[in-house]
Amino acid sequence: MTMNRRQMLATGAAALAMGSGLRAARAAGVSADAINIGMHLDLSGPTASSMPMLRNATELAFGQANAAGGVHGRQINMIVEDNAGQPQQAVRAVQKLIRSDEVFALHNSFGSGPNAATMGLATGAGVVVFAPWAASAVMHQVSGNSPLLFTTVQNYNTTTQRALERVIPEWGVERPGVIYMEGPYGDLIRAGVNPALESLGMSTAEEAAYRPGEIDFSSQVARMRAAGVDLIIAGTIIRETVAVMAEVKKLDWDVKVLCAIPGRSTMVAQLGGADTEGLYGIGGWQLHGAETSNAEAQAFISAYQEAYGTMPDENAANAYSYTNWFLSALRGAGEDLTSDSFVAAARASGHNDFTTYTEQTFVDNHAMPEMVSIDRVVDGTWEQQIAPF
Repeated sequence: MTMNRRQMLATGAAALAMGSGLRAARAAGVSADAINIGMHLDLSGPTASSMPMLRNATELAFGQANAAGGVHGRQINMIVEDNAGQPQQAVRAVQKLIRSDEVFALHNSFGSGPNAATMGLATGAGVVVFAPWAASAVMHQVSGNSPLLFTTVQNYNTTTQRALERVIPEWGVERPGVIYMEGPYGDLIRAGVNPALESLGMSTAEEAAYRPGEIDFSSQVARMRAAGVDLIIAGTIIRETVAVMAEVKKLDWDVKVLCAIPGRSTMVAQLGGADTEGLYGIGGWQLHGAETSNAEAQAFISAYQEAYGTMPDENAANAYSYTNWFLSALRGAGEDLTSDSFVAAARASGHNDFTTYTEQTFVDNHAMPEMVSIDRVVDGTWEQQIAPF
């Protein structure tokens, strides 16, 4: 189910009202020897195949912390529920996590719709929400700017705007076009494209929308070519990015294609093969393959392979990174752990590891600065073309 922005905000507001009635009845989720942490993922829905990376990497980081003695002597108890990619099921999952499991926090939960539907329910019940995999700006709106929400996913509008304001003059672009998904994600991409072009005294030469789940992009790419665009801004995710590039290659069209942050994925290069050669992408984090020379990344890859028998992707790396930031805030909150002590510790914390471009801190409870790079697929892998800025 796809929710538009208004539905997401309305659903979140309703859940906030529901959550306020749970506040007095729930326990803190912290005992003498354990801290209950909840996570809801799409285990049976359209993105279920991607969830093991998030779940495993989160479990790995918590497991390493537990093996080292836990957090102030408390073991992390990770409880995972299925949201099936559906807001309604996410609500049921979070109600169970709050009422039955008495979680202290929700961490690394997946999906903009599921997170929007449950944000108010969680924060209204006094539950910390850390690093939801969702559109960060929308999550803060849905929560009513709750102090209990900490977001780490880059804002798609601001990162797209920053990238375009850099590359359009540098590449000499005169007629940009944009392909975007209908709904909240596409709205955020356009909210980055439009101010960037306005600041440059330009406008789009053509725009073409697509529905979530669409796999044929022949008409959208044909519209771009008919309009004579010299840059396609692709507000696309993994499969859609591959499909757009396949159409461009089918037409033997020499045009630059720049995908937003969600499309700059190792999976895109792997799935697309030759079709994605030359694709540009906006990067928001460092990428590391098996050949990396980064010692931190090597340690993570080795630990993940030993535990799960497969190579981790960047989603696993980010989930692991966010979990270590979360653990750092838990430690900083002290032995007398409360939501207030956690909020204070998280706001005072900094984070810098093998995934980040620079040290990050929380500004208005969102990870900053949002640095971006411009990368390109060369011989099947992403290579940095413009250093992080």
